[in-house]
Amino acid sequence: MDVRPRLLDALTALRDRVDAARFPLPLPGADRARRSRAELLAQLDDYLVPRLRAPEAPLLAVIGGSTGAGKSTLVNSLVGRRVTEAGVLRPTTRTPVLVCHPDDRPWFAGQRVLPQLTRVWVPAQGERAEGAYDDEDRGQEGTRALRIETDPELARGLALLDAPDIDSLVARNRDLAAELICAADIWVLVTTATRYADAVPWHLLRTAKEYDVTLVTVLDRVPHQLAAEVSGQYAALLTAAGLGDVPRFTIPELPESAGGGSGLLPATAVAALRSWLTQHAQDPHARSVAAARTAAGVLASLRSRMPALAGAAAAQHAAAVRLVQRVEGAYGEAHERVRREIAGGAALAGGALTHWHGLPHDSTPEELLRALADSLATLLRSAAAAADERVAQTGKRDPVARAGLAPCDARGAGERIGVAVRHWRRCVEELAEEEVRTRVAEGGGRCAPDEVAALLMASLLGGRRARTAGERLAETLGAHGALNLGDRGGQLLDGCVTRALEAERDRRMAPLDTLDVTPDHQVQLIAALSVLQKER
Repeated sequence: MDVRPRLLDALTALRDRVDAARFPLPLPGADRARRSRAELLAQLDDYLVPRLRAPEAPLLAVIGGSTGAGKSTLVNSLVGRRVTEAGVLRPTTRTPVLVCHPDDRPWFAGQRVLPQLTRVWVPAQGERAEGAYDDEDRGQEGTRALRIETDPELARGLALLDAPDIDSLVARNRDLAAELICAADIWVLVTTATRYADAVPWHLLRTAKEYDVTLVTVLDRVPHQLAAEVSGQYAALLTAAGLGDVPRFTIPELPESAGGGSGLLPATAVAALRSWLTQHAQDPHARSVAAARTAAGVLASLRSRMPALAGAAAAQHAAAVRLVQRVEGAYGEAHERVRREIAGGAALAGGALTHWHGLPHDSTPEELLRALADSLATLLRSAAAAADERVAQTGKRDPVARAGLAPCDARGAGERIGVAVRHWRRCVEELAEEEVRTRVAEGGGRCAPDEVAALLMASLLGGRRARTAGERLAETLGAHGALNLGDRGGQLLDGCVTRALEAERDRRMAPLDTLDVTPDHQVQLIAALSVLQKER
């Protein structure tokens, strides 16, 4: 295992692409993709990149297993003294403990492996009673800590890591256990005579086989009278799973196994396992094979894991595109509806129609302007509500819509649309004032700007009902002036309708925009894998 800078560069780039990938929408397979992403990042950060950068670093053997399997007792017994807490209360191991030879401490003092964990140092032996650990030693609650112990009796080139239970009732412990296993050169899976067929340890075994890691199993607490039978059944299960060549070690049930005493098993009970671990740490060939096999297995697994992540990213983008199309379709239909209603004169109804008929004797231009603006706002609110309802009906059947869209906000929409229409009215009034000033400057007769604005708004919103509004504008401003004013007013109206509905559409889709669901993730994941495969 030589250091290969270009391979490390390709791995670093791949790691960044994996870190950038997101799977926020609740699609089938999204949970699996998120777990795969987290696991892959842990393996890259905590194991593969550090191992390829420093092939000569000590082997890290992670002791993992189910609740009460005896992991801590096993670690204590392999070291020969109590370095991690064993007991009947569960979960016992709350903060992982790494034990290494004093000469190997520099390898683990920094952030070479498990960089996310804060190091907690243990005072030199003799400064306090052995085994008297308190909560401060394990790190404060909520702190992700790794406690470092050294012991000269442990073989050089080997570190043991006592991990939390893989089936802990505490989710934080389960996640940490999985992360620690991803940092291992050697997985030491501990199970018991009563739990060796449980689903959780077998999930770990199948994962180890998939990644072709260096694996050891320990069958703990086996009653003497059942040792041959239980060991044989366990061996048969391993063979059936394609793991028949995995080294197996059996530890009999002993009084010390209960953890109520010193937490140490007799040296003879763990001698075979200690010898195997020491041989793999100190024999150059065995050590190289153990580390290289695990590293090569993780690298090889990327051929299937990266396309799976890319496929999940593509599914996220496709779902987002479908959601955007539905929302845009709903608001596009609302836009066309408003245009049809304006062309048909739907806004010139009710109070607006009354004021139009009453102009100029029974109604003022201001009253007509206000009534027409209110009618336009009502049309827009109704159209936006219909679009919201159509989107909401889709969301009831689609969890992606519930996750990617903002909820309906009828009151807020009404206020925002009101602001937009009032702005449009001011623009129309300013346009009328500008046209009147131009007419006066060119020597035309004076006319009231508010009356011109009222006629313009009526002609824009009244359809056939207000065709005389255009005629009266032409009489007041001249044909050319009326035509120019109508064109500019129509552009302002189209802009108002478009902006008001697009603002509501964009508000509904705002959460989706923050989720960063783009096609780039799929492309970049595949590209990073392609570069890595080339370097391999």
